[in-house]
Amino acid sequence: MVRQVLAYEEWEQTVPEEIKSDSVWRMQAYRLALYAADIGWEDVVLLARDRRTIGIAEQLFRSLGSISANLAEGYSRSSQRDQARFYEYALGSAREARDWYFKTRHVLGSKVICERISLLTKIIRLLLTMIPQRRSVTLHDEGGEYGA
Repeated sequence: MVRQVLAYEEWEQTVPEEIKSDSVWRMQAYRLALYAADIGWEDVVLLARDRRTIGIAEQLFRSLGSISANLAEGYSRSSQRDQARFYEYALGSAREARDWYFKTRHVLGSKVICERISLLTKIIRLLLTMIPQRRSVTLHDEGGEYGA
């Protein structure tokens, strides 16, 4: 079964104007997170068909949806400290989703997994840049080399 996923540019054309006209849309991490959740839908549907991966499907669905939701909520906070806290939640969800995707490689296949992990890693890199800008401390990611 070959699943067609819209390229980001095509997908962006399908997003309602009410979302794109909101100032949160200017945040690249938010746009990518919304895209990740949307393209992850078919992955979750496929995983939910096998009782062995139903639990993973549920976890993946929650973590993917949580990334953009936490970014939107954090963006709406007035203090930078509150913003950073929600961006950290989004970072945790992005890492969680990436972890769940790796665990599904036997079902979804290596091409899909590489694409999804790459997208989530891009979101993680953006968040690792955004969070310290809102905090006075620097985040250290032991063992990981991320460039923005």
